[in-house]
This record gives sequence, C-alpha cells and structure tokens, in this order.
Amino acid sequence: MTRPAPFLIGDESVRPGQRKSVSFPIAKFVTGSPMELPVIALHGRTEGPTVWINAAIHGDEINGVEIVRRVLERVSPATLRGTLLAIPVVNAPGFINGDRYLPDRRDLNRSFPGNTRGSLASRIANVFMREVVSRCTVGIDLHTGSMHRTNLPQVRANLDDPTTRRLALAFDAPVMMHAAIRDGSLRQAAADVGATVLLYEGGEAWRFDEPSIRAGVRGVLRVLAELDMIDPVETKTDSTAVSSRKSKWVRARRSGITSLGVELGDTVVKGQPLGRLHDSLGNRLSQVNASDAGVIIGLNLDPIVNQGDALVHIALIESDEVQPNDQQPTDEGNA
Repeated sequence: MTRPAPFLIGDESVRPGQRKSVSFPIAKFVTGSPMELPVIALHGRTEGPTVWINAAIHGDEINGVEIVRRVLERVSPATLRGTLLAIPVVNAPGFINGDRYLPDRRDLNRSFPGNTRGSLASRIANVFMREVVSRCTVGIDLHTGSMHRTNLPQVRANLDDPTTRRLALAFDAPVMMHAAIRDGSLRQAAADVGATVLLYEGGEAWRFDEPSIRAGVRGVLRVLAELDMIDPVETKTDSTAVSSRKSKWVRARRSGITSLGVELGDTVVKGQPLGRLHDSLGNRLSQVNASDAGVIIGLNLDPIVNQGDALVHIALIESDEVQPNDQQPTDEGNA
C-alpha cells in the first residue's frame, strides 16, 4: 500500500504511524490563560479517509468526552488506514463551567460556520471549520440530552443520502432518525462544504451514562471499520434497531409532579398510559398518555413540570417507503 505523506495540521507535521496533539488559540480567559481548541491527530501508515470525532459542543454534555477517550484507547496510528482527528472538548468555557452555552449564553451549535470577528461562539466555530472540518470527509458529532432530559442512544442524520445512510446503519444505534438540519449547526455547516456527518445522542447532561457511552464507542468504531480505516470490530448484534422519520413530544396537560411508568426504548401504542400528574398535596390532576405509537427515545427526568413542558419523546416508526417530505425531528430533539 502507498505510504502517505506527513499530515500537516497547525504548526505540526504528523508522520505516518504517529499520534500528536495540537492546540489552536481561540481567545484568553479573564485570568490571561489561553483558551484553545485541542485536537489529537492520529495519522495512519497507509492511505485512507480523514475523519473527525468531536464532543462537548455543549459544555454540559460529557458522555462524548469519555467516548472519545475510549475510542482513542482502541485505535492505534500504527494500524490505522487514513487519519483520525479527535476533539474531546470543543466548548472549553462551557465544559469548565458545566454549562451548555458560552459565557454570553450563545449556543455554539447555532453559530456555525462562524467568523473571525464575531462572538466567542462564532470564533470557536470558525476555527473548528477551518482546522478540522476542512480537512475531513466524514465527522461524528457526539451529544447527550439537555435540561434534565435523557436520550436513548440514537443517530440523527440525513438518511436520504446513500453514503450517510450507510454509515448510520454501520453505527447500529437502537434508533436511526432522519433529522432535518438546524440553521447554524455544525451538521449544516459541514454538509455545506461536502462532509458527511452523523450526530449521536445518548444519555443525559452532567453525568456519565455507561450504556450510552458503550453504544457510542461501538458505533464510532463500526463507522471507522465501515470506512476501512480499522479492521472489523465485533459483529453487529441482533438488535431491534429501527428507523424513524418523525418524532413527537408528549407534553404536560397541567402543572404538577410527574410519575412516569415507562423507560427509554419502550415500545408504546397510541393512547397507552405513560404516567400520572399529581399536585403537591397528592391530588391526581391528569394522566399522561402516548400521543402516537412508537419507541420512547427521550424522557424528562425532572418530576416538577409546568403545563406544556415536554415529558416523553416518541419516535414514530414507519417503513422505508415513507416519503422524505414528512415532518422531521431536528438536531438534539429540542422540545
């Protein structure tokens, strides 16, 4: 096989079979210490694709940081075919503060492709696009639920694109969602420059969820194997993986305290009781019923809710024959 040339990134030259870390300056913290975007580059000894994996675009979503760490334990540049760029923490200020957003409350995943003279979020996005996305053909963006919500492991992607669908199938998450692209998201900006992107959701913010981490690690490795960057990993399990083009949130009809009786991954039918709402005195206010048949892919973990709050996220399971113009979920399943 052809031995590739050294991989140039920043001021570093990464030789075939080598792993190096490089940091790109963004700004400075108020203490005067540098705020940087850290990138770990693994450059294989043989030719192959250049792929990135990233986590913590939202600073409170830490599952992905652990997924990246475990993937790097399993991938060696000595046997890698191609180049892997790993960015464990994109939103450093949010990660340090345990906050989803930047200090000015901007959402980094609504700030792409960014620019050099904009907000802090816009500047981080610009560096990420210039130094990472521009070098890659495929990316995997790792997320979790937000605001006291937990998500079933799932891949969100443009399933109408054959290449994207192939990689989403290889990932083999329990649910594969055809998701519309949000303006200003990494997925949109990367797609605009020709990259194929999978967005992985699993678990909740602020804490590790071991099943979601394991599913994420296996999924990333399967995608790398599908791209022939690494040798085949464990064969896909006889899972109940399903595909969906639409999802809906069941919302609280009254303000109160919820008692849900379902779990992530449960299959429900329309009208099925999902739980109850009581007031603080124990009086029953209403029953929570499934609005549609499908699989539960998200739950609100906060028992105290206001009228209209999202409680249970249901993915509607339809056949592959469904037309792509149906209503679609968007990145992160925001309610």
